[in-house]
Amino acid sequence: MDKKLRIETRCVQGGYTPGNGEPRQIPIIQSTTFKYSTSEDMGKLFDLEASGYFYSRLQNPTCDTVAARICALEGGSAAMLTSSGQAANFFAVFNIASNGDHVVASSAIYGGTYNLFAVTMKRMGVDFTFVAPNCTEDELRAAIRPNTKAVFGETIANPALAVLDIELYARVAHENGLPLIIDNTFATPVNCRPFEWGADIVTHSTTKYMDGHGSAVGGCIVDAGKFDWAASGKFDCLCTPDESYHGVNYYERFGKEGAFITKATAQLMRDFGCTQSPQSAFLLGLGLESLHVRMQRHCENAMAVAKFLKSHKNVTWVRYPDLEGDEYYELAKKYLPNGSCGVVSFGVKGGRAAAEKFMKNMKLGAIETHVADARTCCLHPASATHRQMNDDELRAAGVSPDLIRYSCGIESAEDLIEDLAEALASID
Repeated sequence: MDKKLRIETRCVQGGYTPGNGEPRQIPIIQSTTFKYSTSEDMGKLFDLEASGYFYSRLQNPTCDTVAARICALEGGSAAMLTSSGQAANFFAVFNIASNGDHVVASSAIYGGTYNLFAVTMKRMGVDFTFVAPNCTEDELRAAIRPNTKAVFGETIANPALAVLDIELYARVAHENGLPLIIDNTFATPVNCRPFEWGADIVTHSTTKYMDGHGSAVGGCIVDAGKFDWAASGKFDCLCTPDESYHGVNYYERFGKEGAFITKATAQLMRDFGCTQSPQSAFLLGLGLESLHVRMQRHCENAMAVAKFLKSHKNVTWVRYPDLEGDEYYELAKKYLPNGSCGVVSFGVKGGRAAAEKFMKNMKLGAIETHVADARTCCLHPASATHRQMNDDELRAAGVSPDLIRYSCGIESAEDLIEDLAEALASID
């Protein structure tokens, strides 16, 4: 696709250009396998000497077409879909870090990702050091070890809403011959394109804004195609023969632009099978077509809601990056000049009991663990995802008892504010 095309056009038409008489919409290729005339033809696919498909656990035309659209949106060189955002982050890290290796990550990341890194991958022999999202360059440098293989962070942390200084993280990572991996789920490429600020790999939970309708769980990994794996000298996994896949040297065969995604597909997707279904990819493709329109409305609604909450007597604090006075306001202006996301966090006066009463009186905001949807979602972690913790344990985990996570949909901002006002009045 023409790289000069604007993001709005890429959302609608990126990754797929039908030929004469071909389907206008991306076809759903709902097939596990693909037929070939000779064993020699299929052998070329197994040897990565020809492009094509042989088994949908590794690749599928529908999935690849939608991945190509996300790749165009992020400005990358190659991309792949996964079964979930968790799978995307796991693959992105495990593709280059294994037993005995180390990764530095921002501490302000999605709780599921934190557990994946700190518990599950630690059991696999990958060690993680967590640093504050607003750490200094010296603090970030101090966390890097000789066996470090990557630096990881989120553009906008879920649910902390911390905005990462991507340039700082990229600079320190590159000084040490390391790639920077950024989870760009909350910002989406509509509001931030991390590759333009020095990131090397971008991941997404496509379940969120990209799908936008609560229809399909999914994930995506995009490679900028700029990191020189060979020059770094730290990535034999990409630069020496892979004996599990016919001795292919991914870097020599596919270069900077294709080595990372090809290895993740041929090796990790083959072995773990975290495949997104063609039907889910099709639904994701539909969501992407309106992503640029929805993100503008999400951000407009969130700003209106944040301003209302900040002035309400029953609200003790509000966290939203675009709100003047927020801790991350200046970074948001730099990296997210067109808006950050639709999620606002705030505290209800009266603590846990008042927050529970507030939740019972919400009408438009559906109580869900989900966020980043066309419909407004609301969650009180202390009585839901973190209900097993007492107030002291909640504070230790960085989740205050009064915290409400409010994900603004694309409804009328006036209706959302009226609903919030009624629910807040109930706790007087």
